[in-house]
Amino acid sequence: MDGIHYSARAPLRIGLAGGGTDVDPYATEKGGVVFNATINKYTYCTLIPRADGERTARSSFYGNFRADLANGPFVLDGNLDIVNVVADHFGVDSGFDAIMQSEVPPGSGLGGSSTVMVSIISAFCEWTGERLSAKDMAKLAFDLERKKLGFKGGRQDQYAAVFGGFNLMKFKGDSAEIENVRVSKDIVDELQARTLLCYTGATRNSGDIIDSQMKAFVKGDNERALDESKRIASEMANAIGRGEITRAGKLLRESWLFKKQFSNKISNSTIDGMYDSALKAGAIGGKVSGAGGGGFMFFICDYDRKYKVAEALQDANEKAIVTDFMFEPHGATSWRYPNE
Repeated sequence: MDGIHYSARAPLRIGLAGGGTDVDPYATEKGGVVFNATINKYTYCTLIPRADGERTARSSFYGNFRADLANGPFVLDGNLDIVNVVADHFGVDSGFDAIMQSEVPPGSGLGGSSTVMVSIISAFCEWTGERLSAKDMAKLAFDLERKKLGFKGGRQDQYAAVFGGFNLMKFKGDSAEIENVRVSKDIVDELQARTLLCYTGATRNSGDIIDSQMKAFVKGDNERALDESKRIASEMANAIGRGEITRAGKLLRESWLFKKQFSNKISNSTIDGMYDSALKAGAIGGKVSGAGGGGFMFFICDYDRKYKVAEALQDANEKAIVTDFMFEPHGATSWRYPNE
């Protein structure tokens, strides 16, 4: 094949504390604070220009679609809106093949859909030559996904995917303050040795959980839990930055207790059983990453108990998969490459 294709990669993230406070109406009314870290699990987007004016898209999670450009911009018809809305934003009037891949399934709690959006935007920037600052790219991803498409969710995922690393994020309305938490190599290595990521074996619809959380806030049922989660996010960032990993584990446990008060959809008997088994085996604390209800669980363990915790989780749930990962210090990146 002749020509060049344009690709991008964006990292997924683990929500360490404060997740949920970045969701409206709480984030706008009271301001959200979130602490997260990106990992070496990624989403990818590749764009291959076509000369025949046709657009196609295929992905490992949404399916395969084809569109005709004869009638103007891509129509937002519910089939492949996540690509359509980006193509229209950049004013692309030529054909292309879009290929999207993710290293985790949708609904996993690692910020997948927003990370996909970031990788698509980054690939289009590489193709069109448009340069966006990190903040502008993250805000564009948020605006297209949450406001244009109406997908429910918070603000942290887009910013994590663009910035990468350990970040303390503060949101108030449309404003975002991103503070990179500098963590020394020794601390990262020790944290890596004492943390565990486990797939529960089930995905979930985060929109339903978020909707439940929003309704509970409006009724006044979870405001204190959200306030406390916001406090813990700042304390967790300080603990990790100083290398106080045992304290971070205790904060993680406290964070989970408050998170379960956001909505009755956050946990279930399977998650509770896995969590209790992990604590008995030597986990200091843990939580479900993302909205809850399934996906991935993250634990901080005593330095000599990580593999006992892994065994306990798998004994508690035959579908559980302990997943290797590394912390990723870098955010979204893009490149161009000759077609082969």
